[in-house]
Amino acid sequence: MNKLGLIIHKEYTTRVKNKKFILTTLLTPLGFLLFFIVIVFIFSHESDKIYKVAIVDQSGTQIKMPESNKRFVFTKSDLPLDSLKAQCRNAELDAVWLLPQFNGVDVKHYSTYYYTDQTLDIEMESKLNKYLTQSIRQHKIAQLNLNQEELDKLNTDILIDPEPVRDDVKDKSSYTSKIATVLGGIMGYIIFFIIFLYGAAVMRAVTEEKVNRIVEVIISSASSTELMLGKIIGVGLVGLTQIVIWLVLIPLIYIGVLYFAGFDQTQIQNMSTNMDSNAMEKMEDMQLIISELSNLNWVKIFFIFLLYFVGGYVIYAALFAAIGAAVGDDINDSQSLTMFVSIPIILAIYIMFQCIREPDSSLSMFSSMFPLFSPIVMPALLAFDPPWWQIGVSLLLLTFFSYFVVWIAARIFRTGILMYGKKASLKELSKWIFSKQ
Repeated sequence: MNKLGLIIHKEYTTRVKNKKFILTTLLTPLGFLLFFIVIVFIFSHESDKIYKVAIVDQSGTQIKMPESNKRFVFTKSDLPLDSLKAQCRNAELDAVWLLPQFNGVDVKHYSTYYYTDQTLDIEMESKLNKYLTQSIRQHKIAQLNLNQEELDKLNTDILIDPEPVRDDVKDKSSYTSKIATVLGGIMGYIIFFIIFLYGAAVMRAVTEEKVNRIVEVIISSASSTELMLGKIIGVGLVGLTQIVIWLVLIPLIYIGVLYFAGFDQTQIQNMSTNMDSNAMEKMEDMQLIISELSNLNWVKIFFIFLLYFVGGYVIYAALFAAIGAAVGDDINDSQSLTMFVSIPIILAIYIMFQCIREPDSSLSMFSSMFPLFSPIVMPALLAFDPPWWQIGVSLLLLTFFSYFVVWIAARIFRTGILMYGKKASLKELSKWIFSKQ
């Protein structure tokens, strides 16, 4: 095995046998499961507070009052407002809702008054607003002698179904762009986090070995370029190993949770049989989405996604490795230099959001070609089926730029890895890059 292979092997085996790696790999899916359970619990939690609200109706209309439920107890009252306010002060009521005079069907803005010393929470305000809006609408319909059935006929659900112009273009449904948007966002985020996490891991590995003087022993038997590439490839393989394990563990955990929660295939079939018409429509939409997902060219998407992942990882990991070599004896020195690498990654995420909104824009074209952005932007556009020439040019530019960045990073690495004391300045970095050695 050559020196590069030995460094990759050492970097890979050292990390995958580390207890921290094993625990992180096994516990992360459980951590995410626990996180989602907590999130669902938080959003499904209902307060046990019961609001007692007195309604003073001075509107002069036949507005229907809201019905009480387990959280809100509404009572219509004819008592004077001052008397009801006194009940609020004595904690006999939580609030008084005053509906002032309603001046006919021409009214477009109607202000009501909610007397309380407590904070009017968003849920209460939304419910009251929605209920009164509907009641006022029904009152106006009655005053204008309109027919509710005829009014309902004015409501029309609009569906924009895209159709191809050329015969060789595949027909797409109205869900195609929505699925592409969601899928593109997911793929862009995956590459963003992988590049950030494992690129930063390369920087930490270089910095730690430099600070611990271990690098002086390794550099005596291998070139600095071999050492840098060995760390980039070794940490990258560790990241891929971790992702493969998670891809196996997460479905197993999902199936296990369904099993222990008592769900089985028969129950799911019974649930689908007992669905009402609205639920059946949603089920049909879901089947259409699944059909659209199955029509995507997953082999092409996965293969190209992998190429951009490798290209993006090499570029940013090489830059992180150069930063790790350029810092002094203090690991914290790397934070200011990391900013120069982090900004393009974060910028690419924001550009990606705009590109998946307008995949045919000039911004999408430029950013899918620019090598610092393309590893995140182009995978997000793959579901929109960009032309092959665009993907080819983008990959060609990414390959040349990756080689260029590795060349620059190697020149910084070979000088900086044996420099101690203070971190290198930008002027010193430029000297290292253009020095003749």
